[in-house]
Amino acid sequence: MNRDHVKLFIPGPIEVSDKTFQAMCRPMIGHRSADFKTLSASLQPRLKELFGTSSPVFLSTSSAWGVMEGSLRNLVGKKVLNCMCGAFSDKWFDVSKRCGLQAEALQVEWGQPILPELLEKKLSEGGFDAVTLIHNETSCGVRSPLPELAAVIKKFPDVHFIVDTVSSFSTEAIPMDELGIDVLLTGSQKALAMPPGLSLFAVSPRALERAKGQAGRGYYFDFVEFAKNAAEDMTPSTPAISLINALASKLDDIFEEGVQQRYARHKELNALVHEWGQSRGFGFFAPEGYRSLSLTCFANNKDVDIAAWNNRLRDKHKLVIDGGYGKIKGKTFRISNMGDETKETMTELLTALDDTLAA
Repeated sequence: MNRDHVKLFIPGPIEVSDKTFQAMCRPMIGHRSADFKTLSASLQPRLKELFGTSSPVFLSTSSAWGVMEGSLRNLVGKKVLNCMCGAFSDKWFDVSKRCGLQAEALQVEWGQPILPELLEKKLSEGGFDAVTLIHNETSCGVRSPLPELAAVIKKFPDVHFIVDTVSSFSTEAIPMDELGIDVLLTGSQKALAMPPGLSLFAVSPRALERAKGQAGRGYYFDFVEFAKNAAEDMTPSTPAISLINALASKLDDIFEEGVQQRYARHKELNALVHEWGQSRGFGFFAPEGYRSLSLTCFANNKDVDIAAWNNRLRDKHKLVIDGGYGKIKGKTFRISNMGDETKETMTELLTALDDTLAA
């Protein structure tokens, strides 16, 4: 091992490459300059391909939660249905209420997926004009069946579909327009393997029309402002130019590797982690067929002291995994395989986990 820092295999933030950091050190440019317009415009074709949309992809200097709250303020006029299957999707329900909105919960046990029949039954009650879904619930490693859920929502034309893909974006194809998603959002610090602080999102034309009629949508996350500025290759407020340079570098990496190859790599590395855990006797927290492709949440059925194990891993190998989140901390542990990881780097981690499992 010749590592000068502790490498993160947690679900985010994750390891950032030297190449990406170097891109952040490019000379500063004015955010209202022709140089910035050129940079901004250069990103759009590749971002649209990754988002599967013909709509512009907006850049927000914020965490994804800013866009998640903004989506509520822009699109909810009657009542929002928050799909809840883990810590972060549960929080979205709380955010809805804090925004003063009418909100109902479609709640399942942590680690269980949101299933289409449950969604259809709830929407059939009527009164909803938006649904929120976290596609890949990072807290417990469950991945809900997005195409099937999108097909349900198409049966309810007045309902807008808001989807968080923070930990699944760029690990698999998510064709926004084809699925009929109205807001697709992600963040920089997970599978994109960038530092935190930048959100990316796209808004359907019909959602933009809905937003125009929302009196309380505010300014910083106003979809109408984003669209107006995007038409000029600008942002409504001062953008994180260094992170946008990093994004340009990362898009170079993704398209040099090949988008389909990137998806295949994440699937292969995810399977490698699954095989390791099963062979060591650990169970999965999420059921088969509904597990994340970017991270694995293992059940701590062997009653290992996860914190102590992680300390040994850090001290001996300068690597760390995650010891579980929220109410399942210690009862689970999570291993990320997203971003720039390879078979070699994942094998190094799994070997180190074996080396430090026993005290």
